[in-house]
Amino acid sequence: MPSTSTTVTYLFDPLCGWCYAAAPALQYLQGVDGVDVALAPTGLFAGPGARPMDAQFAAYAWANDQRIQQLTGQPFTQAYRDHILGAANGRFDSGPATLALTAVAHTAPGRELDALHALQRARYVDGRDTTDAAVLADVLNTLGLADAAAMVLAPDAGLHSAMAARVANAQATLQAVGARGVPQLVVAGQGEALRLLSGDALLGPREQLVALVRAAAAD
Repeated sequence: MPSTSTTVTYLFDPLCGWCYAAAPALQYLQGVDGVDVALAPTGLFAGPGARPMDAQFAAYAWANDQRIQQLTGQPFTQAYRDHILGAANGRFDSGPATLALTAVAHTAPGRELDALHALQRARYVDGRDTTDAAVLADVLNTLGLADAAAMVLAPDAGLHSAMAARVANAQATLQAVGARGVPQLVVAGQGEALRLLSGDALLGPREQLVALVRAAAAD
């Protein structure tokens, strides 16, 4: 087992289809000895980045999702198309899911990646609306994360401030490494210099991903 731990910062948005495609690689990476995955939600589709789910955007999203499924095998179901993309008065807004993940980070930080993957499955496979606090709380309760679920149902100013700080830090990291969009991986190398690994690394062979992380940490 490695004597030191390497932290890989995962820059993502819970409503990003390519981030969902990267879920199996993140799960694998989390299980590698000496590697810690730290989640950094960027707020890409929250706040000013949120928008109504109109027919034009839904069609664009479905076409993109089908391409992701063909390339990666991650499923986007008819339930998702009907109940999320086809929802009347629906919203494309990652703020609520980001708030839920922040609640997990505060109450059970070791489970945050599990929670992210569960929220992604709830949306893309089960067709559940992860902009709805009741849905978010139910998913967290199913994972045994009752404290986080309670925070989601009654969020206070402290939780909102914590989410805003996480998003600001993630955006600062994106700027520091000159990256645009998500998913992205950032590794702290020798002397704490930040090394950017392209999100494409998450879609390639797992052994190659680990090798890239090790090399970036040693650089």
